[in-house]
Amino acid sequence: MNSQGTPAEVVEIKAKTGIYGEIYQVLCKVLEGPEKGRVILRNVKGPVKKGMILMLLEAEREAREIRAR
Repeated sequence: MNSQGTPAEVVEIKAKTGIYGEIYQVLCKVLEGPEKGRVILRNVKGPVKKGMILMLLEAEREAREIRAR
């Protein structure tokens, strides 16, 4: 694992979550490392747009999908 993190590009914004809607659930494509090319679901705090590059500290973990109750 890279000490700075693994770059991943935001492919799609799926949903907003959190008590105040401050967390975005996004699909992102890992750009480097052993997980390269894999598309994973992650939670991101703060503003995010399609095409942004995120630095993931862990590329192996994936968030659970938000479903309506």
